[in-house]
Amino acid sequence: MENQNLFKWKHYQPDIILLTVRWYLRYNLSFRDLVKMMEERGLSMAHTTIMRWVHQYGPQLDKRVRRHLKPTNDSWRVDETYIKVKGQWMYLYRAVNSEGNTIDFYLNESRDKQAAKRFFKKALAASHVCNLAS
Repeated sequence: MENQNLFKWKHYQPDIILLTVRWYLRYNLSFRDLVKMMEERGLSMAHTTIMRWVHQYGPQLDKRVRRHLKPTNDSWRVDETYIKVKGQWMYLYRAVNSEGNTIDFYLNESRDKQAAKRFFKKALAASHVCNLAS
């Protein structure tokens, strides 16, 4: 994220963008909750702006932060929901440990056996890597 070209032509400062995306990914906040939080700090933005930031910068943050995640315990649950992303309905799979921390997530257009297997392999690998780090 050090590359300033990632934030070229953005209305907000890179630290505001990264903080907002981090809060969305880390805590159980909606885009509208984040809008209210930013308004309390004197910043006015639309919830769709935050959504676009999450879509644009979220995967890069995930790639850079994954190795620093805290180890998880062996007890975790899987959640699946159907959400609209950029006007298209997608399935969101999410693995959460018993403390409520997100282990991994997976967004896919289809809800089939292959997508579920792909998610579980990814989540189990992420859980295994986190446990090896401890």
